[in-house]
Amino acid sequence: MNLKEVMDKLGLELLTPELPPDPAREVAGAYVSDLLSDVLAHGPEDGLLVTVQVHMNVVAVSVHAGLAGVIFAMGRRPEDSVRAKAVEEGVTLFASNESAFDVVGRLYALGLRGSRA
Repeated sequence: MNLKEVMDKLGLELLTPELPPDPAREVAGAYVSDLLSDVLAHGPEDGLLVTVQVHMNVVAVSVHAGLAGVIFAMGRRPEDSVRAKAVEEGVTLFASNESAFDVVGRLYALGLRGSRA
């Protein structure tokens, strides 16, 4: 499944329109955590992070972990400076009004799985 399919099937809001989801970019899995050191240790490369954290470190961790993108749950939206840094670093950001639990459940139903730590 690619980023565009995930966005469309979950009805996600694209927060980085400068980075349209690449239909060739396959999503390898997903991970949910608000503890960024945990994401660094266990987030799947080319996976999606589901979080409610909206600060700059989310972008840095996403780049370092090689994530395909970030979904902010519960209607959370990062500040413009965070969004701009994500664009600069090539990290696609999405938003959902659903809870992290519900977003992850829907990703699981689509066939995405988490890290096997």
